[in-house]
Amino acid sequence: MPPVTRVAPGPKHAQVYKDIQENIQIFHAKMFGTSTGGFGTGGSLFGTTTPTAANSPATKDYEVPAPPDDTVQALRFSPASIQQNYLASGSWDGLVRLWETQFPKADSTFGPGQTPPIQAVPKAQQTAGGPVLDLCYSDDGSKIFFGSADKTLRMWDLGSNQVTQIGAHDNCIKSVHFIQSPSYQCVMTGSWDKTLKFWDARQPNPMLTLNLPERLYAADVMYPMAVACTAGKNCIVYQLDNSPREFKKMDINLKNMLRSVAICADMKTKQPIGFAVGSVEGRVAIQYIHAVNPKDNFTFKCHRVDQTGNVQEIYPINDLAFHPVHGTLATIGGDCRYSYWDKDSRTKLKGSEKAEQALTRGCFSARGEVFAYGVGYDWGQGHEYHNPAKKPQIFINYCYQDTQPRKKT
Repeated sequence: MPPVTRVAPGPKHAQVYKDIQENIQIFHAKMFGTSTGGFGTGGSLFGTTTPTAANSPATKDYEVPAPPDDTVQALRFSPASIQQNYLASGSWDGLVRLWETQFPKADSTFGPGQTPPIQAVPKAQQTAGGPVLDLCYSDDGSKIFFGSADKTLRMWDLGSNQVTQIGAHDNCIKSVHFIQSPSYQCVMTGSWDKTLKFWDARQPNPMLTLNLPERLYAADVMYPMAVACTAGKNCIVYQLDNSPREFKKMDINLKNMLRSVAICADMKTKQPIGFAVGSVEGRVAIQYIHAVNPKDNFTFKCHRVDQTGNVQEIYPINDLAFHPVHGTLATIGGDCRYSYWDKDSRTKLKGSEKAEQALTRGCFSARGEVFAYGVGYDWGQGHEYHNPAKKPQIFINYCYQDTQPRKKT
């Protein structure tokens, strides 16, 4: 008899949406800028230093100092176009934070028991008008764009340390991505108002607005392709060359709500060829745009915990990320763990130790040396399971060797 499965205890999806709306209202009733981290006020400048944190004995991954005061909702490393490695986070406390990070190069080797030397120093922060739900860098790394629950899109110029509002939606902005095309550059935002909008920072109105069939839950961009996942399990692929336009609606073999998406590339051509979609049912779908064989598209189970009595608890896939060099996949789960996978050989490469709380976001550095992830309560089990004594954290794992794909035999 197969094991009985159940979703980890918590409210239905409608109640989760209601809880998020209530949290937003509570947030707006509070004052901004009450961070207890080492960044100072919301307008702090580059050059501020804070002692770095030690490696976590629980996970053996490096713990980033001065973490957010509320759950991390966005996490991104700076692009490969700049020499320094910066890590930016957006969180439910309404702040965007920036650390300068240092870590070993990709070809570094370490003996048994050796810990890769990793450091992070807080550099600056800025205040948003509500919980920050996503952010991205410009291609040259000089600006950070972030969208929040107050419906606004803002641009943080890191050189001048100035923040400017450059766009807005009629509901929360859930995704923010920078697009660099040979013929244009813009910021793509997706919202619960059922639209995608494309913004030129120099113009007050969007360059283009595309309607979605439902509220946007997740999106990703790898030029010349974008993917948007919405309520109702809709998954739409867009073509971005010349002008953004719908390319194809994809049929995804997942039964429950879509939570996360990440585009994958052909490692030889560096061109997008498909994507991974994570759902709340502890399952990931790998989908190719032009599958040679229908069996190339497949799903696999993950982030499930065996319980007594032939029962399995199922947790959501809160985020996904493909390694920029190896093309392997990281899944970030509500079961307090992350895992690395080789999608081509369909094998698990590594699973992490259990963290104190759910993992909410994750990202690889631009050259793939390290993987950063946020730990905090993801509200999947409702208000009654929230423990204020457990604080959000951000960790960095040196991952280059662990994410290498399996050698073909």
